Amino acid sequence: MPEPRIALIALSKGGRELAARLAAVLPGSQLVPVQGGVSRTIARAWQDGGSLICIMAAGIVVRAIAPLLRDKTSDPAVLVCDERGLFVVSLLSGHLGGGNALARQAAALLGGQAVITTASDVLGHTALDIWARNAGLAVADKRSLTRIMAKLVNSGSVTLCSDCPPPPELPPDIILTDKKEQADLRITCRTAQGAGQVMLHPKRLIVGIGCKRGAAAEDIAAALRLVCAEHGLALQSVRQLASIDVKRDEPGLLAAAAAQGWPIEFHSAEQLNRVEGVAISAAALRAVGVKAVAEPAALLSSGGGRLLAGKRKCGNVTVAIAEIA
Repeated sequence: MPEPRIALIALSKGGRELAARLAAVLPGSQLVPVQGGVSRTIARAWQDGGSLICIMAAGIVVRAIAPLLRDKTSDPAVLVCDERGLFVVSLLSGHLGGGNALARQAAALLGGQAVITTASDVLGHTALDIWARNAGLAVADKRSLTRIMAKLVNSGSVTLCSDCPPPPELPPDIILTDKKEQADLRITCRTAQGAGQVMLHPKRLIVGIGCKRGAAAEDIAAALRLVCAEHGLALQSVRQLASIDVKRDEPGLLAAAAAQGWPIEFHSAEQLNRVEGVAISAAALRAVGVKAVAEPAALLSSGGGRLLAGKRKCGNVTVAIAEIA
């Protein structure tokens, strides 16, 4: 795994000395000289996408980053440190950006004190956004998750129901319940939700794709969105695509998968023909010598799972969706 990129930005002579000291022991960090003013320097480092450790007054940093702020899921971690290294303040993106962990790491290296202000950390509660990410769960509505995180801080616990096996070793402040519509959090591949509920989508859907030669990536993506919408399935729950091996070089299929970061598993005609209980396709028999592509491909890659959406033909594309066993 590559080392994180951490920009060390300092104003004073003492700050630069501390930055050099930290750069020698903090993996992935490097001193960034101030050029064109501190605001421009911070803006350039911000665009690079790594974390920032600013050795200067907090007020300077706040004014510099104010016009750069976008969203907690994309803003980088920003830390502020005094030039003696006594305090390392996690100022921005403490959870998803890793600012809190970086503050603790930097403070330990400098012999200083990490300053963490996020309520869940201070009170010892689970950071739900970090927990969900580590469990491989996509959050459908991040604003609603913020509300549920506030409930966790205020009440001490939240409830969770799951349509599939939940993550092992749940934190003690996340309580399992079988009341699907009343739970605060729900792990599901479905999109229908209860009032005020936060949906967490696991990567459990396998999409079987059959397509004519030359089918465009946009058409494949549109067909998948349509089938998901028709069956109330979350696009965020898609784990991978599956198809017949003669499509290994199909540009549109490869591009559609690459655009979402989905792997594709290819199966031979012999493997596809062995799958029972699928809808027969005369077109597939004529074109590639198999009784079907989308449904058996999805079922094979699901490891013996079940079809949630039978084959749906959308122009040049056929889609079927299975849930992993």
